[in-house]
Amino acid sequence: MTIPDDPAPPTSNISVRRGDPLVVITDVQKHYGDFQALKDIDLTVHRGEVVVVIGPSGSGKSTLCRTINRLETITSGTITIDGAELPKEGKGLAALRSDVGMVFQSFNLFSHLTILDNVTLGPIKVRKMKKSDAVAEARTLLDRVGVGQQADKLPGSSPAASKRVAIARALAMNPKVMLFDEPTSALDPEMINEVLDVMVGLAQDGMTMIVVTHEMGFARKAADRVVFMADGQIVEEATPEDFFTNPQSDRAKDFLSKLLTH
Repeated sequence: MTIPDDPAPPTSNISVRRGDPLVVITDVQKHYGDFQALKDIDLTVHRGEVVVVIGPSGSGKSTLCRTINRLETITSGTITIDGAELPKEGKGLAALRSDVGMVFQSFNLFSHLTILDNVTLGPIKVRKMKKSDAVAEARTLLDRVGVGQQADKLPGSSPAASKRVAIARALAMNPKVMLFDEPTSALDPEMINEVLDVMVGLAQDGMTMIVVTHEMGFARKAADRVVFMADGQIVEEATPEDFFTNPQSDRAKDFLSKLLTH
């Protein structure tokens, strides 16, 4: 976990409301048998907004993230992306997923394909882009995330490089929103900073992002809003400045106190 000794204040481009609602989650419940993983979730993410979801392990953060492109089904409630409710299955769901980029804890790259082919596969097969256009866009994106010189190689053993390729692959689909589920897990501190730098750049460029992370420094630097979860519920949400300097709930105060003393 990376927590700056003296965290910088939020950057000047931060505003809690940037655009119209893009992701709207209303009264969502999620059960696994008798266990309720998500309880009464209401959350609206606006176009161009960066929302960082934090909380203790088992709080439902990753489950919430995975419901937004229906990798996890919900028991009840509604989730809409750009005004369209999530389809349950079929071509509609596939189309919606192409609008929602996701970077997983694991990279999920095709090891037998070059980095360039990993990035162009979706645009060619799903978006029906011409190969030459997809290749040109992919090379631009790989340069943007700092791995352009490795484009014609197979995915290597560097976790940080693989994570950046995964980000480029998601961006290649020109998504409306990017979901990040613990994007820096299992990385050493130097590699964490490499990946977070890419994500900060995306935030500054106006990409709508929902980020599940333990990186409090990133939350303070890049988030428009921090959403704190515990026991499957959203306990509070606020700007990074307000959340880190003046948390309202005892649950959040306890969470932050443990972070600052370890």
